[in-house]
Amino acid sequence: MSAFDLVIRGGTVAAAGGVSRADIGIRDGRIVALAENIAGGDRVIDAGGRLVLPGGIDAHCHLDQPQARGLASGGALMADNFESGSRSAAFGGTTTIIPFAVQHRGQSLRSAVVDYHLRADGNSYLDYAFHMVVSDPTPTVLGQELPNLVAQGLTSLKVYMTYEAMVLSDRQILDVLARAKELGALVMVHAENFECLSWLTERLEAAGNTEPKYHAASRPMVVEREATHRAIALSEIAEVPILVVHVSGREAADEIRRARARGVNIHAETCPQYILLTEDDLDLPDFEGAKCMCSPPPRDRESQRVIWQGLKDGLFDILSSDHAPYRFDDGGKKLHGTNAPFRKVANGIPGLETRAPLLFSEGVSRGRIGLERFVELNATNAARLYGLYPKKGTLAIGSDADIAIWDPERRVTISNDILHHNVDYTPFEGMVVEGWPVTIISRGTVVCDDGVLTGMKGHGTFLECGVPGPVAALGDRGRRWISD
Repeated sequence: MSAFDLVIRGGTVAAAGGVSRADIGIRDGRIVALAENIAGGDRVIDAGGRLVLPGGIDAHCHLDQPQARGLASGGALMADNFESGSRSAAFGGTTTIIPFAVQHRGQSLRSAVVDYHLRADGNSYLDYAFHMVVSDPTPTVLGQELPNLVAQGLTSLKVYMTYEAMVLSDRQILDVLARAKELGALVMVHAENFECLSWLTERLEAAGNTEPKYHAASRPMVVEREATHRAIALSEIAEVPILVVHVSGREAADEIRRARARGVNIHAETCPQYILLTEDDLDLPDFEGAKCMCSPPPRDRESQRVIWQGLKDGLFDILSSDHAPYRFDDGGKKLHGTNAPFRKVANGIPGLETRAPLLFSEGVSRGRIGLERFVELNATNAARLYGLYPKKGTLAIGSDADIAIWDPERRVTISNDILHHNVDYTPFEGMVVEGWPVTIISRGTVVCDDGVLTGMKGHGTFLECGVPGPVAALGDRGRRWISD
Protein backbone atom coordinates (compact mmCIF):
# COMPACT_ATOMS: atom_id res chain seq x y z
CA MET A 1 0.00 0.00 0.00
CA SER A 2 1.35 3.42 -0.98
CA ALA A 3 1.98 6.24 1.46
CA PHE A 4 -0.30 8.41 -0.71
CA ASP A 5 -3.85 8.01 -1.91
CA LEU A 6 -3.14 10.38 -4.79
CA VAL A 7 -0.05 11.97 -6.27
CA ILE A 8 -0.19 14.89 -8.70
CA ARG A 9 3.04 14.79 -10.62
CA GLY A 10 4.93 17.16 -12.89
CA GLY A 11 2.77 20.28 -12.71
CA THR A 12 3.53 23.94 -12.10
CA VAL A 13 2.25 24.60 -8.59
CA ALA A 14 1.09 28.10 -7.66
CA ALA A 15 0.06 29.12 -4.16
CA ALA A 16 0.61 31.91 -1.66
CA GLY A 17 4.31 31.11 -1.42
CA GLY A 18 5.02 31.46 -5.13
CA VAL A 19 5.21 29.37 -8.29
CA SER A 20 7.36 26.25 -8.65
CA ARG A 21 7.55 22.83 -10.25
CA ALA A 22 6.51 20.28 -7.64
CA ASP A 23 4.66 17.05 -7.02
CA ILE A 24 1.85 16.89 -4.46
CA GLY A 25 1.18 13.90 -2.23
CA ILE A 26 -2.31 13.49 -0.79
CA ARG A 27 -3.53 11.23 1.99
CA ASP A 28 -6.90 11.15 3.77
CA GLY A 29 -8.07 14.24 1.92
CA ARG A 30 -5.14 16.45 2.88
CA ILE A 31 -1.86 17.52 1.35
CA VAL A 32 0.93 15.68 3.15
CA ALA A 33 3.87 16.21 0.82
CA LEU A 34 5.20 18.83 -1.59
CA ALA A 35 8.47 17.86 -3.26
CA GLU A 36 10.27 17.73 -6.59
CA ASN A 37 9.82 13.99 -7.05
CA ILE A 38 7.27 11.97 -5.10
CA ALA A 39 7.24 8.23 -5.74
CA GLY A 40 4.28 5.91 -5.41
CA GLY A 41 0.67 6.82 -5.06
CA ASP A 42 -2.42 4.61 -5.28
CA ARG A 43 -3.45 6.93 -8.10
CA VAL A 44 -1.21 9.25 -10.07
CA ILE A 45 -2.32 12.25 -12.13
CA ASP A 46 0.17 13.50 -14.71
CA ALA A 47 -0.03 17.30 -14.62
CA GLY A 48 2.85 17.90 -17.02
CA GLY A 49 2.36 21.14 -18.93
CA ARG A 50 -0.49 22.18 -16.65
CA LEU A 51 -1.01 24.49 -13.69
CA VAL A 52 -1.83 23.06 -10.28
CA LEU A 53 -3.72 25.71 -8.33
CA PRO A 54 -5.73 25.93 -5.12
CA GLY A 55 -9.38 25.22 -5.81
CA GLY A 56 -11.35 28.40 -6.22
CA ILE A 57 -13.58 29.86 -3.52
CA ASP A 58 -16.73 31.59 -4.71
CA ALA A 59 -17.51 33.61 -1.63
CA HIS A 60 -20.64 35.33 -2.95
CA CYS A 61 -23.28 33.19 -4.64
CA HIS A 62 -27.00 32.62 -4.23
CA LEU A 63 -28.49 29.11 -4.22
CA ASP A 64 -31.93 27.74 -3.32
CA GLN A 65 -32.84 30.98 -1.58
CA PRO A 66 -36.43 31.34 -0.34
CA GLN A 67 -37.99 34.51 -1.71
CA ALA A 68 -39.97 37.28 -0.07
CA ARG A 69 -41.96 40.22 -1.38
CA GLY A 70 -39.84 43.24 -2.20
CA LEU A 71 -36.71 41.35 -3.18
CA ALA A 72 -34.71 41.78 -6.38
CA SER A 73 -36.20 38.54 -7.75
CA GLY A 74 -39.56 40.11 -8.58
CA GLY A 75 -41.10 36.84 -7.37
CA ALA A 76 -38.99 34.59 -9.61
CA LEU A 77 -37.59 31.40 -8.11
CA MET A 78 -33.94 30.39 -8.23
CA ALA A 79 -33.16 27.60 -10.67
CA ASP A 80 -30.06 26.29 -8.88
CA ASN A 81 -30.04 24.37 -5.62
CA PHE A 82 -26.98 23.01 -3.83
CA GLU A 83 -26.72 20.03 -6.15
CA SER A 84 -26.77 21.89 -9.46
CA GLY A 85 -24.96 24.94 -8.11
CA SER A 86 -22.06 23.00 -6.60
CA ARG A 87 -21.81 20.82 -9.72
CA SER A 88 -21.57 23.92 -11.91
CA ALA A 89 -19.02 25.53 -9.60
CA ALA A 90 -16.83 22.43 -9.68
CA PHE A 91 -16.65 22.36 -13.47
CA GLY A 92 -15.45 25.97 -13.28
CA GLY A 93 -12.52 25.14 -11.00
CA THR A 94 -14.20 26.11 -7.73
CA THR A 95 -14.01 23.78 -4.72
CA THR A 96 -15.69 25.86 -1.99
CA ILE A 97 -18.89 27.89 -2.17
CA ILE A 98 -20.34 30.35 0.33
CA PRO A 99 -24.02 31.20 -0.33
CA PHE A 100 -26.45 33.06 1.94
CA ALA A 101 -28.86 31.98 4.66
CA VAL A 102 -31.39 34.80 4.37
CA GLN A 103 -33.45 36.11 7.26
CA HIS A 104 -36.72 37.67 6.14
CA ARG A 105 -38.54 40.29 8.19
CA GLY A 106 -40.32 38.76 11.15
CA GLN A 107 -38.28 35.55 10.89
CA SER A 108 -35.65 34.51 13.39
CA LEU A 109 -32.11 34.39 12.08
CA ARG A 110 -31.62 30.98 13.64
CA SER A 111 -34.60 29.48 11.80
CA ALA A 112 -33.25 30.83 8.51
CA VAL A 113 -29.94 29.08 9.15
CA VAL A 114 -31.64 25.82 10.19
CA ASP A 115 -33.70 25.88 6.99
CA TYR A 116 -30.60 26.48 4.89
CA HIS A 117 -28.78 23.56 6.49
CA LEU A 118 -31.69 21.34 5.52
CA ARG A 119 -31.50 22.56 1.93
CA ALA A 120 -27.75 21.93 1.72
CA ASP A 121 -27.29 18.74 3.72
CA GLY A 122 -26.44 15.77 1.52
CA ASN A 123 -26.82 17.73 -1.72
CA SER A 124 -23.50 19.42 -2.41
CA TYR A 125 -20.58 18.08 -4.41
CA LEU A 126 -18.34 20.65 -2.74
CA ASP A 127 -17.62 21.91 0.75
CA TYR A 128 -19.62 24.97 1.69
CA ALA A 129 -20.02 27.62 4.35
CA PHE A 130 -22.84 30.10 4.93
CA HIS A 131 -23.03 33.85 5.17
CA MET A 132 -26.05 35.22 7.00
CA VAL A 133 -28.29 37.99 5.70
CA VAL A 134 -29.68 40.13 8.51
CA SER A 135 -32.84 42.01 7.50
CA ASP A 136 -34.49 42.29 10.92
CA PRO A 137 -31.86 43.09 13.58
CA THR A 138 -34.08 42.85 16.65
CA PRO A 139 -32.60 42.77 20.16
CA THR A 140 -33.19 39.01 20.21
CA VAL A 141 -31.38 38.51 16.90
CA LEU A 142 -28.38 40.65 17.87
CA GLY A 143 -28.27 39.72 21.53
CA GLN A 144 -28.99 35.99 21.46
CA GLU A 145 -29.16 34.43 18.03
CA LEU A 146 -26.18 36.07 16.36
CA PRO A 147 -23.67 35.17 19.12
CA ASN A 148 -24.78 31.55 19.03
CA LEU A 149 -24.55 31.35 15.24
CA VAL A 150 -21.10 32.96 15.16
CA ALA A 151 -20.00 30.35 17.70
CA GLN A 152 -21.28 27.69 15.27
CA GLY A 153 -18.92 28.93 12.55
CA LEU A 154 -21.09 31.47 10.74
CA THR A 155 -18.72 34.40 11.09
CA SER A 156 -19.86 36.63 8.22
CA LEU A 157 -23.11 38.45 7.61
CA LYS A 158 -24.55 40.75 4.99
CA VAL A 159 -26.67 43.86 5.28
CA TYR A 160 -28.47 45.75 2.53
CA MET A 161 -28.77 49.47 1.92
CA THR A 162 -31.42 48.78 -0.72
CA TYR A 163 -34.43 46.55 -1.60
CA GLU A 164 -37.73 47.14 0.15
CA ALA A 165 -37.68 43.80 1.96
CA MET A 166 -34.06 44.02 3.09
CA VAL A 167 -32.99 47.64 3.53
CA LEU A 168 -31.70 48.67 6.95
CA SER A 169 -31.49 52.20 8.31
CA ASP A 170 -28.11 53.67 9.17
CA ARG A 171 -28.89 53.19 12.85
CA GLN A 172 -29.71 49.54 12.31
CA ILE A 173 -26.50 49.06 10.36
CA LEU A 174 -24.54 50.64 13.21
CA ASP A 175 -26.21 48.24 15.65
CA VAL A 176 -25.18 45.30 13.46
CA LEU A 177 -21.63 46.62 13.06
CA ALA A 178 -21.21 47.16 16.78
CA ARG A 179 -22.37 43.62 17.55
CA ALA A 180 -20.17 42.18 14.81
CA LYS A 181 -17.17 43.95 16.31
CA GLU A 182 -17.87 42.34 19.69
CA LEU A 183 -18.20 38.91 18.10
CA GLY A 184 -15.31 39.15 15.65
CA ALA A 185 -17.60 38.73 12.63
CA LEU A 186 -17.22 40.34 9.20
CA VAL A 187 -20.06 42.47 7.81
CA MET A 188 -20.63 42.61 4.05
CA VAL A 189 -22.53 45.61 2.68
CA HIS A 190 -24.62 45.93 -0.49
CA ALA A 191 -24.13 49.64 -1.09
CA GLU A 192 -26.87 51.34 -3.12
CA ASN A 193 -29.03 54.22 -1.88
CA PHE A 194 -32.58 52.84 -1.73
CA GLU A 195 -34.37 56.19 -1.44
CA CYS A 196 -32.53 57.63 -4.45
CA LEU A 197 -32.99 54.65 -6.74
CA SER A 198 -36.67 54.36 -5.75
CA TRP A 199 -37.21 58.04 -6.60
CA LEU A 200 -35.45 57.61 -9.93
CA THR A 201 -37.42 54.46 -10.71
CA GLU A 202 -40.75 56.18 -10.09
CA ARG A 203 -39.79 59.08 -12.38
CA LEU A 204 -38.64 56.74 -15.14
CA GLU A 205 -41.86 54.75 -14.96
CA ALA A 206 -43.95 57.91 -15.00
CA ALA A 207 -42.22 58.89 -18.23
CA GLY A 208 -42.87 55.45 -19.74
CA ASN A 209 -39.22 54.43 -19.59
CA THR A 210 -39.57 50.87 -18.35
CA GLU A 211 -37.43 48.69 -20.66
CA PRO A 212 -34.47 46.74 -19.20
CA LYS A 213 -32.00 49.42 -20.29
CA TYR A 214 -33.56 51.84 -17.83
CA HIS A 215 -32.53 49.61 -14.95
CA ALA A 216 -29.08 51.18 -15.33
CA ALA A 217 -30.59 54.68 -15.41
CA SER A 218 -32.40 53.98 -12.13
CA ARG A 219 -29.11 53.02 -10.48
CA PRO A 220 -26.47 55.47 -11.76
CA MET A 221 -22.99 55.40 -10.29
CA VAL A 222 -23.77 58.22 -7.86
CA VAL A 223 -26.33 55.96 -6.13
CA GLU A 224 -23.60 53.39 -5.47
CA ARG A 225 -20.98 56.05 -4.73
CA GLU A 226 -23.10 57.74 -2.05
CA ALA A 227 -23.97 54.46 -0.36
CA THR A 228 -20.34 53.30 -0.46
CA HIS A 229 -19.21 56.56 1.12
CA ARG A 230 -21.89 56.20 3.80
CA ALA A 231 -21.05 52.55 4.47
CA ILE A 232 -17.40 53.50 4.97
CA ALA A 233 -18.42 56.30 7.33
CA LEU A 234 -20.57 53.90 9.36
CA SER A 235 -17.64 51.50 9.48
CA GLU A 236 -15.40 54.24 10.85
CA ILE A 237 -18.00 55.31 13.41
CA ALA A 238 -18.44 51.73 14.64
CA GLU A 239 -14.67 51.15 14.43
CA VAL A 240 -14.92 47.85 12.59
CA PRO A 241 -13.89 46.73 9.06
CA ILE A 242 -16.49 45.97 6.42
CA LEU A 243 -16.48 44.35 2.99
CA VAL A 244 -18.18 46.32 0.22
CA VAL A 245 -19.54 43.70 -2.16
CA HIS A 246 -19.93 43.67 -5.97
CA VAL A 247 -18.34 47.08 -6.61
CA SER A 248 -19.36 47.96 -10.16
CA GLY A 249 -17.81 51.23 -11.22
CA ARG A 250 -15.13 53.85 -10.93
CA GLU A 251 -16.93 56.17 -8.51
CA ALA A 252 -17.47 53.57 -5.79
CA ALA A 253 -13.94 52.28 -6.36
CA ASP A 254 -12.61 55.81 -5.87
CA GLU A 255 -14.42 56.06 -2.52
CA ILE A 256 -12.76 52.85 -1.34
CA ARG A 257 -9.36 53.97 -2.56
CA ARG A 258 -9.67 57.28 -0.71
CA ALA A 259 -10.61 55.46 2.49
CA ARG A 260 -7.66 53.11 2.07
CA ALA A 261 -5.36 56.10 1.62
CA ARG A 262 -6.51 57.32 5.04
CA GLY A 263 -5.50 53.94 6.47
CA VAL A 264 -9.05 52.64 6.89
CA ASN A 265 -9.35 48.87 6.62
CA ILE A 266 -12.08 48.52 4.01
CA HIS A 267 -12.30 45.31 2.02
CA ALA A 268 -13.72 45.21 -1.49
CA GLU A 269 -15.13 42.65 -3.89
CA THR A 270 -16.00 42.82 -7.57
CA CYS A 271 -17.43 40.40 -10.15
CA PRO A 272 -16.80 39.32 -13.78
CA GLN A 273 -19.82 41.23 -15.06
CA TYR A 274 -18.14 44.50 -14.15
CA ILE A 275 -15.05 43.80 -16.23
CA LEU A 276 -16.85 42.29 -19.24
CA LEU A 277 -20.33 43.83 -19.57
CA THR A 278 -21.47 47.43 -19.92
CA GLU A 279 -24.81 49.18 -19.59
CA ASP A 280 -25.17 48.88 -23.38
CA ASP A 281 -25.74 45.14 -22.87
CA LEU A 282 -29.04 46.00 -21.16
CA ASP A 283 -30.20 47.67 -24.40
CA LEU A 284 -30.55 44.53 -26.52
CA PRO A 285 -33.70 43.90 -28.60
CA ASP A 286 -36.52 41.48 -27.77
CA PHE A 287 -36.07 41.79 -24.00
CA GLU A 288 -32.61 40.19 -24.30
CA GLY A 289 -31.14 43.02 -22.23
CA ALA A 290 -32.86 41.52 -19.19
CA LYS A 291 -30.26 38.74 -19.31
CA CYS A 292 -27.64 41.24 -18.15
CA MET A 293 -29.70 42.93 -15.42
CA CYS A 294 -28.01 42.83 -12.04
CA SER A 295 -27.58 45.24 -9.15
CA PRO A 296 -25.50 47.30 -9.27
CA PRO A 297 -25.73 47.28 -13.07
CA PRO A 298 -22.74 47.06 -15.42
CA ARG A 299 -21.22 50.48 -16.09
CA ASP A 300 -19.00 51.85 -18.87
CA ARG A 301 -15.62 51.12 -20.45
CA GLU A 302 -13.81 53.56 -18.18
CA SER A 303 -15.23 51.78 -15.15
CA GLN A 304 -13.96 48.49 -16.56
CA ARG A 305 -10.49 50.03 -16.76
CA VAL A 306 -10.71 51.25 -13.16
CA ILE A 307 -11.93 47.87 -11.92
CA TRP A 308 -9.04 46.13 -13.67
CA GLN A 309 -6.60 48.54 -12.08
CA GLY A 310 -8.08 47.68 -8.70
CA LEU A 311 -7.76 43.97 -9.39
CA LYS A 312 -4.11 44.48 -10.27
CA ASP A 313 -3.01 46.74 -7.43
CA GLY A 314 -4.91 45.21 -4.52
CA LEU A 315 -7.88 47.55 -4.20
CA PHE A 316 -10.06 44.48 -4.62
CA ASP A 317 -9.43 41.58 -2.30
CA ILE A 318 -11.60 39.03 -4.09
CA LEU A 319 -13.57 38.39 -7.26
CA SER A 320 -16.87 36.55 -6.75
CA SER A 321 -19.67 35.57 -9.13
CA ASP A 322 -22.73 36.93 -7.29
CA HIS A 323 -24.41 33.98 -9.02
CA ALA A 324 -28.16 34.66 -9.09
CA PRO A 325 -29.75 31.79 -11.02
CA TYR A 326 -32.93 33.22 -12.54
CA ARG A 327 -33.98 31.59 -15.79
CA PHE A 328 -34.91 33.56 -18.90
CA ASP A 329 -38.41 32.08 -19.06
CA ASP A 330 -41.89 32.71 -17.71
CA GLY A 331 -40.84 31.44 -14.28
CA GLY A 332 -37.78 33.65 -14.16
CA LYS A 333 -36.98 36.99 -15.76
CA LYS A 334 -40.13 36.79 -17.92
CA LEU A 335 -42.37 36.04 -14.93
CA HIS A 336 -44.30 39.28 -15.46
CA GLY A 337 -44.04 39.23 -19.24
CA THR A 338 -41.67 40.80 -21.74
CA ASN A 339 -43.35 44.18 -21.36
CA ALA A 340 -42.97 44.27 -17.60
CA PRO A 341 -41.26 47.32 -16.10
CA PHE A 342 -37.64 46.72 -15.23
CA ARG A 343 -38.31 46.86 -11.49
CA LYS A 344 -40.37 43.65 -11.82
CA VAL A 345 -37.62 41.77 -13.65
CA ALA A 346 -35.45 39.49 -11.51
CA ASN A 347 -32.10 41.13 -10.78
CA GLY A 348 -29.06 38.95 -11.10
CA ILE A 349 -27.13 36.79 -13.54
CA PRO A 350 -25.59 33.29 -13.44
CA GLY A 351 -21.84 32.94 -13.19
CA LEU A 352 -20.63 30.18 -10.84
CA GLU A 353 -19.00 28.12 -13.57
CA THR A 354 -17.59 30.96 -15.64
CA ARG A 355 -16.18 33.13 -12.81
CA ALA A 356 -12.68 31.69 -12.54
CA PRO A 357 -12.14 30.95 -16.27
CA LEU A 358 -13.11 34.52 -17.18
CA LEU A 359 -10.70 35.95 -14.60
CA PHE A 360 -7.93 33.64 -15.75
CA SER A 361 -8.44 34.35 -19.44
CA GLU A 362 -8.96 38.10 -19.19
CA GLY A 363 -6.38 38.47 -16.44
CA VAL A 364 -3.55 35.94 -16.70
CA SER A 365 -3.77 34.96 -20.37
CA ARG A 366 -4.01 38.59 -21.50
CA GLY A 367 -1.21 39.72 -19.20
CA ARG A 368 -3.26 41.99 -16.94
CA ILE A 369 -2.41 40.08 -13.74
CA GLY A 370 0.13 37.44 -12.80
CA LEU A 371 -0.62 33.88 -11.79
CA GLU A 372 0.01 34.54 -8.09
CA ARG A 373 -2.43 37.45 -8.13
CA PHE A 374 -5.01 35.21 -9.80
CA VAL A 375 -4.61 32.69 -6.98
CA GLU A 376 -5.13 35.44 -4.39
CA LEU A 377 -8.27 36.79 -6.05
CA ASN A 378 -9.68 33.36 -6.85
CA ALA A 379 -8.99 31.53 -3.61
CA THR A 380 -6.48 32.64 -0.99
CA ASN A 381 -7.90 36.02 -0.02
CA ALA A 382 -11.43 34.65 0.33
CA ALA A 383 -10.12 31.91 2.61
CA ARG A 384 -8.39 34.52 4.75
CA LEU A 385 -11.33 36.93 4.82
CA TYR A 386 -13.81 34.28 5.88
CA GLY A 387 -11.69 32.38 8.38
CA LEU A 388 -10.99 29.27 6.29
CA TYR A 389 -7.23 29.72 5.77
CA PRO A 390 -5.03 27.62 5.64
CA LYS A 391 -7.53 24.76 5.56
CA LYS A 392 -8.72 26.20 2.26
CA GLY A 393 -7.28 28.59 -0.31
CA THR A 394 -3.69 27.35 -0.52
CA LEU A 395 -1.54 24.35 -1.38
CA ALA A 396 0.42 23.61 1.76
CA ILE A 397 1.15 20.62 3.93
CA GLY A 398 -1.84 20.08 6.20
CA SER A 399 -4.27 21.96 3.96
CA ASP A 400 -7.29 20.25 2.46
CA ALA A 401 -6.47 18.79 -0.93
CA ASP A 402 -8.75 21.18 -2.81
CA ILE A 403 -7.02 21.48 -6.16
CA ALA A 404 -7.84 22.65 -9.67
CA ILE A 405 -5.57 21.51 -12.47
CA TRP A 406 -5.70 24.01 -15.34
CA ASP A 407 -4.75 23.69 -18.98
CA PRO A 408 -3.51 27.27 -19.57
CA GLU A 409 -3.70 26.92 -23.34
CA ARG A 410 -7.13 25.34 -23.72
CA ARG A 411 -9.44 27.65 -25.68
CA VAL A 412 -13.14 27.35 -24.93
CA THR A 413 -16.05 29.23 -26.43
CA ILE A 414 -18.53 29.81 -23.63
CA SER A 415 -21.97 28.54 -24.48
CA ASN A 416 -24.81 27.67 -22.17
CA ASP A 417 -24.83 24.23 -23.80
CA ILE A 418 -21.52 23.33 -22.14
CA LEU A 419 -22.35 24.71 -18.69
CA HIS A 420 -23.74 22.66 -15.80
CA HIS A 421 -26.10 25.02 -14.00
CA ASN A 422 -29.90 24.87 -14.27
CA VAL A 423 -30.16 28.33 -15.82
CA ASP A 424 -31.16 28.49 -19.49
CA TYR A 425 -28.66 31.17 -20.53
CA THR A 426 -25.32 32.78 -19.77
CA PRO A 427 -24.65 36.50 -20.28
CA PHE A 428 -21.18 35.51 -21.52
CA GLU A 429 -22.46 33.48 -24.49
CA GLY A 430 -19.93 33.36 -27.33
CA MET A 431 -16.96 34.72 -25.38
CA VAL A 432 -13.73 32.83 -26.07
CA VAL A 433 -11.54 32.12 -23.06
CA GLU A 434 -7.97 30.88 -22.95
CA GLY A 435 -7.26 28.65 -19.96
CA TRP A 436 -9.70 26.18 -18.48
CA PRO A 437 -9.78 23.91 -15.39
CA VAL A 438 -9.67 20.27 -16.48
CA THR A 439 -9.42 18.26 -13.24
CA ILE A 440 -11.03 19.38 -10.00
CA ILE A 441 -10.27 17.72 -6.67
CA SER A 442 -12.15 18.26 -3.41
CA ARG A 443 -10.48 16.93 -0.26
CA GLY A 444 -8.51 14.43 -2.33
CA THR A 445 -11.51 13.21 -4.33
CA VAL A 446 -11.66 13.91 -8.06
CA VAL A 447 -15.02 15.64 -8.59
CA CYS A 448 -14.78 16.19 -12.33
CA ASP A 449 -12.17 15.23 -14.88
CA ASP A 450 -11.93 16.43 -18.48
CA GLY A 451 -15.61 17.33 -18.67
CA VAL A 452 -16.92 14.24 -16.85
CA LEU A 453 -18.57 14.39 -13.42
CA THR A 454 -16.90 11.81 -11.19
CA GLY A 455 -17.80 13.07 -7.72
CA MET A 456 -20.75 12.14 -5.57
CA LYS A 457 -23.57 14.36 -4.41
CA GLY A 458 -23.27 14.73 -0.66
CA HIS A 459 -19.46 14.65 -0.66
CA GLY A 460 -19.46 18.32 0.35
CA THR A 461 -19.65 19.16 4.04
CA PHE A 462 -20.45 22.30 6.00
CA LEU A 463 -17.44 24.39 6.99
CA GLU A 464 -17.26 26.20 10.29
CA CYS A 465 -15.48 29.48 9.61
CA GLY A 466 -13.08 31.05 12.05
CA VAL A 467 -12.42 34.69 12.83
CA PRO A 468 -11.78 36.63 9.61
CA GLY A 469 -8.14 37.40 8.97
CA PRO A 470 -6.20 40.10 7.09
CA VAL A 471 -5.28 39.83 3.43
CA ALA A 472 -2.17 41.06 1.70
CA ALA A 473 -2.34 44.69 0.58
CA LEU A 474 -0.88 45.68 -2.78
CA GLY A 475 -0.23 49.19 -3.98
CA ASP A 476 -2.18 51.17 -1.39
CA ARG A 477 -0.83 52.46 1.89
CA GLY A 478 -0.89 49.83 4.61
CA ARG A 479 -4.34 49.22 5.99
CA ARG A 480 -5.05 49.02 9.68
CA TRP A 481 -7.81 47.59 11.79
CA ILE A 482 -9.80 50.65 12.74
CA SER A 483 -10.07 49.42 16.29
CA ASP A 484 -6.28 49.40 16.74
